[in-house]
Amino acid sequence: MVTTPVSEGPATPGTRRVLSLPATAARSVRKSAASTPGRLFLIGVSLVVLALLTGVVGAIAMQEKQSTIDSLIDHREPVAAASQQIYRSLSDADATAASAFLAGGTIPPALRDRYDMDIATAGANLAKASADVSGDPEAERQVNELAQQLPVYTGLVETARAYNRQGFPAGAAYLREASGLMRAKLLPAAQELYEIDSARLTAAQDAATSVPWVALGLVVVLLGALVVAQMYLTRRTNRLLNVGMMVATGAVVVALLWGSVALLLESSRVSNGREHGTGQVEVIVQARIVALKMRANETLTLVARGDGGEYEDEFQNLSEQITGDGSNNLITRARGLAAGQETTDLLAAAQKNVDDWLAAHKKIRELDDGGAYGDAVSLAISPDAKTSAANMFTQLDDNLLKALREARQQFADDTSGASNAMTGLTPGVGVLALLAAAGVTMGIRDRLQEYR
Repeated sequence: MVTTPVSEGPATPGTRRVLSLPATAARSVRKSAASTPGRLFLIGVSLVVLALLTGVVGAIAMQEKQSTIDSLIDHREPVAAASQQIYRSLSDADATAASAFLAGGTIPPALRDRYDMDIATAGANLAKASADVSGDPEAERQVNELAQQLPVYTGLVETARAYNRQGFPAGAAYLREASGLMRAKLLPAAQELYEIDSARLTAAQDAATSVPWVALGLVVVLLGALVVAQMYLTRRTNRLLNVGMMVATGAVVVALLWGSVALLLESSRVSNGREHGTGQVEVIVQARIVALKMRANETLTLVARGDGGEYEDEFQNLSEQITGDGSNNLITRARGLAAGQETTDLLAAAQKNVDDWLAAHKKIRELDDGGAYGDAVSLAISPDAKTSAANMFTQLDDNLLKALREARQQFADDTSGASNAMTGLTPGVGVLALLAAAGVTMGIRDRLQEYR
């Protein structure tokens, strides 16, 4: 059986009316444009729509920029700082565990407390950083790695301590295994997490300093359209000034000037906060990481008792990054980014601490290589001796920490200044856009009334 296609019936009158609306509208526009009042009406409607569109787009752009700046202060920078603190705490815990092991027998309370504080701090900052990893598989992977391996590390350290208290040599093997786990898994994961959060911070700063081209383009187009419309009105009506259109133009000019000045100030403050704030923080963080690695290598060389050549070699290689006067010296680079004298002085003191520490380290190696192991250990871990490596390292880390806090405060001050520069701009743009639309309406209405 052959099926005959069912032909579609004619469109209903309602459907035909809907389909003909665009053509009808176009004819109405052409008809209106044929007369001067019609052209004035179309000009007025177009300018009002453009003014409102510019206001909406501009207000949204300003609000997004304000939100980005606020997020830098309240979220992005603190999370990056938390990630950095995870690395610092873990690295210091590794060095402290080795120092405590060298003390032998009962662990000195100060070292025990410092180790416990490092582990607790790492855990607290890990929890803070983990709240910001959703949607980033790589960040989630690093957080999971840290959460899984940290208990394993602390377990190995406790085992090493237990054997050491009993005088068993296996304690050194367990401590070296714990340090190996720290270097192979925990510290790389912490550094990767910090780099991810640092990249997010940089991206947010880029967004804060970017130019809102769409909003700026609409303002320029609106201003140009207002000027052209007033020239047209002047030729058609022989009236030099139109109060309504002048009000609209003035509102747009004010919005353009206000927005431009505010954005220039905002961009300058954010850029300054990046260079002298987060940029300097990044370099100081690198210097602290290098110092912490050196301290761990210094103590592990003694733990190995003649079998720690690899630790000493790494110590010497790392020391090149915080010595000398060239740009390869991280502390010198940080001093070049310092915005205030206080930070400069702190970093100068840190450089002096490095020199004193390296002098103490040289003496430690001479004592250890000469068979005076006990004296070498005492010079390495004694917190009371002014010339001990432990004392020099502690002073170095304290000065770097103070400089780091100054740099973070510089970032906060500059970025807060950027936020202040944007104060009132979002509602201001909206109000000025409404004023421009009202001015156009008033100006065109006055001209249309002349034709009645």
